[in-house]
Amino acid sequence: MSAPNDSYDPVEVTPLHPDEVARMRDEALAAIAAASSLEELKEVRIAYAGDRSPLALANREIGSLPPSARAEAGQRVGGARREISEALKERGAVLEEERDNRVLVEEAVDVTLGWDRRPRGARHPLTTIAERMTDIFVNMGFEVAEGPEVEAEWYNFDALNFLPDHPARTMQDTFFVEAPSGGESGLVLRTHTSPVQVRALLDRPLPVYVVAPGKTFRTDELDATHTPVFHQLEGMVVDENITMAHLRGAIDAFVHSMFGAGLRTRFRPYYFPFTEPSGEVDLECFVCRGESVGNPDAPCRTCGSEGWIELGGCGMINPRVLVAAGVDTERYSGWAFGIGVERTLMFAHGVRDMRDMVEGDVRFASAFGMEV
Repeated sequence: MSAPNDSYDPVEVTPLHPDEVARMRDEALAAIAAASSLEELKEVRIAYAGDRSPLALANREIGSLPPSARAEAGQRVGGARREISEALKERGAVLEEERDNRVLVEEAVDVTLGWDRRPRGARHPLTTIAERMTDIFVNMGFEVAEGPEVEAEWYNFDALNFLPDHPARTMQDTFFVEAPSGGESGLVLRTHTSPVQVRALLDRPLPVYVVAPGKTFRTDELDATHTPVFHQLEGMVVDENITMAHLRGAIDAFVHSMFGAGLRTRFRPYYFPFTEPSGEVDLECFVCRGESVGNPDAPCRTCGSEGWIELGGCGMINPRVLVAAGVDTERYSGWAFGIGVERTLMFAHGVRDMRDMVEGDVRFASAFGMEV
């Protein structure tokens, strides 16, 4: 057996040559110093201090050296690796501090700001103005009555003196839910809140003073002045010795409370199947007070310089409606009226396009806040 090669020079092993070890160390230190983020430093650590790094591979070559040469080579490679490890630690500390300082600036919280940063909500103006209109009549002594939105044809038409061939009973005006069958009344989406009046007469003892706010449906196209779903406020009085004068007084009281004291009203003859005599109610323009009529120098957009604004329909309840509800027409009489809630909102606040009320834009409701 031959003796060990004690004269083997480890310098001849290229990865363990002092110059090569110094080159790998310097290259690693330069890469560490150039790392600008913790993510880049992580990649540098893997490349120059990982298991497959150049110095790690050189360290494996030490085992192939003679025992007398291993100590010096190990010190040389180990010293380089310690320098790299310390450099990684120091650079990591610097980058962590920079990251923390950046987070403090970028994610700073101004504790002087208000704690409630969410915008305030708002009720829909149709809801609030309907409640205000209802409250006016409640203060007069009226009760609030309600009824279903899907209504039997008998309540919506027959009991209100709509003849079978009346145009309102066609599909071009009414949403039909279920056709009549087996002698039973069909179902419709109510076209007005007047069916509530019939139900109130059937369910309540006389005398009856009710106001019925609610949603109604008609097959209208959605435009600036029409919508297929709208709201009405109807009022009804049935008592002894009731006349049109009582109706006029109630309407005047409502107008003064809703639009301002001193406004005049006028009645124009009209026709409704469920009232006789019937009329349309106009109120004096609350903007120009009639001064724009015949005055081209001071036009009024609210009333179109006519001086009057149409408010709604009204009249004395047709005796046929009272008979259908089982009311003694020899003893009792009554009146009823209907006012559009959307129309009232347009008048009171200058809303020019009815589509703004139904399209769901929160900016429209937010302008009104919580009250109207």
